[in-house]
Order: sequence, then C-alpha cells, then structure tokens
Amino acid sequence: MTHAHEVLSSEVGYEGRIIRVRRDDVSMPGGTSSQRDVVEHPGAVGVVALDDQGRVLLVQQYRHPVRRRLDELPAGLLDVAGEPAREGAVRELMEEAGLAARTWHVLVDTLTSPGMTDEAIRVYLARDVHEVERDVQEHEELEMTTQWLDLGEAVDRVLRGEVENAMACVGLLAAAEAVRRDYAGLRPVDAPWPSRPSAGG
Repeated sequence: MTHAHEVLSSEVGYEGRIIRVRRDDVSMPGGTSSQRDVVEHPGAVGVVALDDQGRVLLVQQYRHPVRRRLDELPAGLLDVAGEPAREGAVRELMEEAGLAARTWHVLVDTLTSPGMTDEAIRVYLARDVHEVERDVQEHEELEMTTQWLDLGEAVDRVLRGEVENAMACVGLLAAAEAVRRDYAGLRPVDAPWPSRPSAGG
C-alpha cells in the first residue's frame, strides 16, 4: 500500500495577479511530515498551427523572467472563468496570430513542473488554417512577431537548443510525430483533461 501524503495544514503565503504560493505541511512515509511550497496556476493552452504546406507558426515575444525574447507557440492562460480550454485556444490563435482553423485535435497534455506547481498545459493541433481579423493587441502583444517555418526545421531548432520554451518544444515534437502517423490516434478537441487546475475555471 502506498502512503496517502495527507495535507496536515495549508497556508497561502503570497497572492499575485496570476499565481499564488501555498505552503503545505504533508505527511510522509515513516511517520514524519515535510513542508511543500506549491505555486497555484490557472493552466494554459497552446496551439500548433499547421498550414497546407506543412509549415508551423511561431510567435516571438519578450519574457521578463529570462529577460529575452523567445520563440513560442500561440498560447495563453486559462484565466477566463468557466471558459472551455478549446475556446481559450481558439481565442489565443486569433489574438496572437490572426488565424482560425477548421480542424482541431488535442495534441498533448503536460504538467510543466509538478515538483513545485499544479500548472498544466494542453497543446492543440490546428489545421486548415486561414486568416481572420485580430482584436486590438496590448502589452507584449504589441511587439509580438510571427514566423512560418517548415515543421522539420522547427524540430531541428528544438534539437539545436534554439527553441527553449517548454510548451513549444513539447508541441513541436508531438506535432512531428502526429504528422508521421498521418494524424492517427489524436484525441478529439473536447477530450477530458483531468489535470486541468480547478483555478482554470
């Protein structure tokens, strides 16, 4: 029988605009307990958008914690109460890339750093894309740039260490495998997502 890791006490130590940090005292095997610091996060979605030439769209934007611009997928927080994850992905693809897609699948789900946060991300595969009018951009989106790359070249950039954003790395590698399989086995766009944080709505 495995240990239950019961939460003995819990206290929020910091609450910010997006995250909050919680301190839990957790029971451990052998009759001891240990403090665990947990970053609560609303979750996020990203989109691998493929065009009919086999190219993928990357966006580049400034990320303050690492103090540089990173190549990423169109993506965003699940910070709209009650919004289904797919609708968040559709919204982010439109806002950041000016694109809509006719064919959607769930590509991959991942827990970004489960040793310290409940952040979960879902990456969608969007195909049959076409341009649409964007909403008004603000903040870092004002300087965001976009680039279409052959999917194979994008994967090469991941393997060369030139693409470092975790969601982009996972999504691009998964997309290459999905293409190799001719999209067989992909989950439907409304597939269950049990790891989505409750804070995500």
